[in-house]
Amino acid sequence: MPSVPKYKYLSGSQKRKKKKLEEDKRKAGKVKQKHIHKFFSKQPQSSSSSADAHVGEDDSNVNVDEANVVEDNVTLNVDEVNVGEDDVNVNVDEANVGDDDVNVDMDKDEDDVNANVDEANVDKDDANANPSIDIFDPRTWDGLNSNLINDLVMKGPKRDLTIDKGPVDKLGRRFSRVMYTRILSNREKLDREWLHALQGLKEHEVSFEHLKNMNKLFEIRERLECNKTIDKVAYEQFKKERDYWKEVIFRIIALVKFLAKHGLPFRGSNEKLYQHSNGNFLGLVEMLEEFDPIMKEHVRRIMSDELHIHYIGHNIQNELIQLLAHQVKTGIIKKIKQAKYYSIILDCTPDTSHQEQMSIIVRYVNFNSNSVTVEESFLRFLVVDDTTGKGLFEVTSKELESLGLDINDMRGQCYDNGANMKGKHSGVQRRFLEKNPRALYSACGCHSLNLVLCDMANTITKSREFFGTIQRIYTIFANSINRWQILKENVKGLTLKSLSTTRWESRVDSIKPVRTQLVDVKKALKEVRASDKDPKIQSEAKSLEKHEVGDYEFLVQIIIWYEILSNVNLVSKRLQSKDVVLDVAINEVAKLIKYFKNYREVGFSKAIDEAIEIANELGVDAEFPKKRVIRRKKQFDENSSVDEVIFSLDEDFKVNYFLCIVDQAISSLQTRFDQYQEFENLWGFFFPKKLKTLDEANLKSCCFRLQEALKYKEESDIDANELYLELKLIETFLPSYIVSPFDALNNVKRLGHFPNAINAYKVLLTIPVTVASTERSFSKLKLLKTYLRSTMSQERLNGLAMISIENEILEGMEYKDLIESFASKNARRAARFA
Repeated sequence: MPSVPKYKYLSGSQKRKKKKLEEDKRKAGKVKQKHIHKFFSKQPQSSSSSADAHVGEDDSNVNVDEANVVEDNVTLNVDEVNVGEDDVNVNVDEANVGDDDVNVDMDKDEDDVNANVDEANVDKDDANANPSIDIFDPRTWDGLNSNLINDLVMKGPKRDLTIDKGPVDKLGRRFSRVMYTRILSNREKLDREWLHALQGLKEHEVSFEHLKNMNKLFEIRERLECNKTIDKVAYEQFKKERDYWKEVIFRIIALVKFLAKHGLPFRGSNEKLYQHSNGNFLGLVEMLEEFDPIMKEHVRRIMSDELHIHYIGHNIQNELIQLLAHQVKTGIIKKIKQAKYYSIILDCTPDTSHQEQMSIIVRYVNFNSNSVTVEESFLRFLVVDDTTGKGLFEVTSKELESLGLDINDMRGQCYDNGANMKGKHSGVQRRFLEKNPRALYSACGCHSLNLVLCDMANTITKSREFFGTIQRIYTIFANSINRWQILKENVKGLTLKSLSTTRWESRVDSIKPVRTQLVDVKKALKEVRASDKDPKIQSEAKSLEKHEVGDYEFLVQIIIWYEILSNVNLVSKRLQSKDVVLDVAINEVAKLIKYFKNYREVGFSKAIDEAIEIANELGVDAEFPKKRVIRRKKQFDENSSVDEVIFSLDEDFKVNYFLCIVDQAISSLQTRFDQYQEFENLWGFFFPKKLKTLDEANLKSCCFRLQEALKYKEESDIDANELYLELKLIETFLPSYIVSPFDALNNVKRLGHFPNAINAYKVLLTIPVTVASTERSFSKLKLLKTYLRSTMSQERLNGLAMISIENEILEGMEYKDLIESFASKNARRAARFA
């Protein structure tokens, strides 16, 4: 028989010992609780807007006695999800965010609403709700509102089945996924549905508290599935209002996206619905209201002063522009970092407010898609006050650093031919090379072609006079609406265009209408001469008709120049493609040089034949104007038997005009594109055609030369010996129809296991050829920042430009993600859109 206690109550000493044991047990439970938390929850994130939504490990409100999990005695706090009929009684006024909760003056945006708005009807938990709360994290359960509790009940605890053996704590315990299953005494296996992430001891799951709470959990889940909870009416009303606001913001985001994508202005002179000059945005809202029931209801609420927070003000427009632009830029930066290697393309232009805007374009290889693609993505416009090489370099370096792009990963840089950009001593390219010698510089091919044409046009006086005549023909018609009407009546095809020395296609565009419509242009000049009463204009028209357009020498010149400019323009067009690679540029320039060498031999005779046909059509004598022969007086000691060489009129024009401009073209191409020869010497063996012709010694030599070029501070992008072995294997597997590095990389990617070759091909494809992408971005700049929008902020300009230029990325984004991102900005939105 057990001994009967002598006293009915414990003594004071016994009570103190018992209390000390309980305190020691609780302290040990806190340590174990911290260790077990790391298995089933993520680290808390700091937030300035809602402290309740972020509970740190040390700040957790979980009861120690309930959360203390030991190996032989587990007690899980499920009281937080123990919601009975009395526990889910939510006041309708608290769940329903109605019209009165958002009744503020229409002229004010959400951010302008004063703090004295009545928030008594907004549940505190709802107001502090954060869409980023992880409802499966027990540390956040104290802050869950009734809606989040319902979601947790319906979805059930989340499990991590990837954990085989978790980390060991100080007591030698660890979690394993086998704990998700309970094995009965008869070897039958039962699923522990209540177990989330990591828990489990047998004593807890057979305890009375656990069984009672599990019964309530299943009961509320059944009621939710049958839609028979006690707060059904309140919840349905809240859900209806939440869905309404989601539909509203969905349409507003769509309107902002449409206007920004097409570069259209948003606002007018006022911001009132159904008033004149209220802008495109409110005009589209009014248009949608006629057909869409959601917008009809929203406009009704606004016009009847039921809403203060209406989301159609200018602040919300700016916020949504920045939200869309940020999403696009984040996607671009992610792709650049995944590609690792990138190149920068820079160019500058003044905007309508006389600020120097520098466009930053990044070129990289997108290696994560189904097929390899070369992409050039716009990042932003930067206002630059210092346009020297140092100033541009510092601004660009700071921007790259802010975007998280490492300059050491830069493998190419491309600018125009300005001294501040390409200067060998203090230009931008030299300063980047000092920080990263692997950032190979490449001058813009299209700018270089334009400079070749400038060299040709300025070679001799006659060529400069020829382009002056082309500009005079345009000017005489463009300076008067009456004369322009005469031109339109006579010239039915192409319109005359002004000449520009900077636009790449300007020369061919200005010559083509005259060359293809000579007869019609001459007829228009004749009519101007007869009808215009201004003697100066009459004299000008007569001179152009008789001595320029009606001159045989002019006809020969325009035929020669049109032929040359057309071929140069074709090459320029090919180089302007976004995905053009180095081998294409080298081949195109080589073919152009070959064309000029051939044209030098046969071009003049062809031009003479065409000029004779046109001269007969115009009624012009097909002969060059005769000039008086100037004979030089011989000195007394000169040999009088040596006669001077006298050319015929045709030969004189060929030698002193035709051959001069053609030879200048060949010389300029070879000089301005000499860098392409250096690139071919370094990268040529990666071109599939050449790769198949190299012997082992030359191939190995090329590999080591490339390793040195891509080496900096004992670090190289490739290993020459490994690259040599990989290329030997690739050569045997490479199909004969593959002729470009771009196709070769796609094939190598399919084969796999060639890391050095893949890195080398990625660097090769990353090197830019032209700055055409920056020129295209300037076209958007001119559309966005017009005379009427010259006060636009730089932040708004960059947001609109990003959406307009990179709209393809935006098209792939889900509106659901955009709405969630918008709702997470503050507590009121979180409660409304949760």
